[in-house]
Amino acid sequence: MRTASLARESKEAIRLDEYVMAEYVCKLGTPAGEIVTRTIEGFSEKELRQRLMSEGYRIFTVEGSGIVNGVRVGGAGGGKVLKIKLDDFLHFNQQLSALLRAGLPVLQAIQMLSQHTPNPKLKTVLRDVEARIKNGVALSDAFAAQGETFPRIYTASILAGERSGNLDEVLKRYVEYTKSIVALRRKIRGALTYPLILLSAALVLVTVLTTFVIPRFTAIFENMGNKLPTITIVVVGISSAMQQNIYWLLPAIIGLVVLLLSWRRTESGRRTLDSLILRIPIVGELVRQMTTAQMSRSLATLLAGGITLVESFQIALTSVTNHELKRSTEPALKQIREGQAFTESLDQAGWVPKMAVDMIGVGERAGSLREMLDEVASFYDSETEVKLGQLTTFIEPVILFVMAGVVITILLAIYMPMLQMVNAGGQ
Repeated sequence: MRTASLARESKEAIRLDEYVMAEYVCKLGTPAGEIVTRTIEGFSEKELRQRLMSEGYRIFTVEGSGIVNGVRVGGAGGGKVLKIKLDDFLHFNQQLSALLRAGLPVLQAIQMLSQHTPNPKLKTVLRDVEARIKNGVALSDAFAAQGETFPRIYTASILAGERSGNLDEVLKRYVEYTKSIVALRRKIRGALTYPLILLSAALVLVTVLTTFVIPRFTAIFENMGNKLPTITIVVVGISSAMQQNIYWLLPAIIGLVVLLLSWRRTESGRRTLDSLILRIPIVGELVRQMTTAQMSRSLATLLAGGITLVESFQIALTSVTNHELKRSTEPALKQIREGQAFTESLDQAGWVPKMAVDMIGVGERAGSLREMLDEVASFYDSETEVKLGQLTTFIEPVILFVMAGVVITILLAIYMPMLQMVNAGGQ
């Protein structure tokens, strides 16, 4: 009866809190007799304690980290999360890895970097990390206490390095992981820069023509007396409407953009927009390939640090930025916990490319999952580069054709009445 009551209470707790996933810092005794400190997500403290006990852990303390559904609601820094640029974060880790390989103690390395970093936000965070280490807190816990300032994959990698005694090697691997992300972002920016310049130039050109050039000819057209061409009537009408309504049209557009951005910050808005992005030709496939590469590399990095597959997959899910893909993948975590094969669980998500699933399956069966995940990440990085090239090849001529069409339409609207007037005068 007592067991049935506990099961019923656990189900009720999960049902009530299924949309609230909080992080807890747990000090545990493992079945092997080790005492460890881990940051684990749970629906509630009660549910988390029951789960850990069922997995054979002895629980010493469970404390909330102040992060609920990935958002810091309190804690260090008064709940303020400092965002650090990825390039600065990469540079910091390169220096930290080099100092640790040189044999410097962790505290001394953090002190040196906090004094010499030019980034004021990073300096503030490192000083807090330094103070925590002086009070006896482990490096991974000191980083984890900064909330969302550092990615979960980073704090988990540091924890794995501390457990294995190979912190410098783990950091070196994380540096390579971060380099790949930085390189991908630069490729995306480089591929989209020219199309964005073309689009901006087109918008400026159309705005100038419709609000300044066409109105200069409107008075001439009105005094001509002849019937104006249809194209001229349409263009002049659009230009006049824009001029007359510019004072409320511009604020309305700005307000609409603000509302759209605010809606995008909500879970339903973000998921809806992410779902629409996945349906765009080429772009949707590009997002799936980028997400496959990112998740595979995250998993490989965590597995290389000695973290279990379940924990690695749970942390790697945080690297999935598309909320629709993340929602589709989350059930796989439960299936893996229940003993289902990793490849089979991943395939049921429905969006991971078939080739990636097959490659990961080969690695899982051969006992070389981490190595195969690295191969998958490298393969889809290359595929992403190809898709980016296809996307820019498609976008650039479309923008040029649209811009040319608009300019030609406006020029015809201006010069056709003049040609009519010249022909009438010649007769």
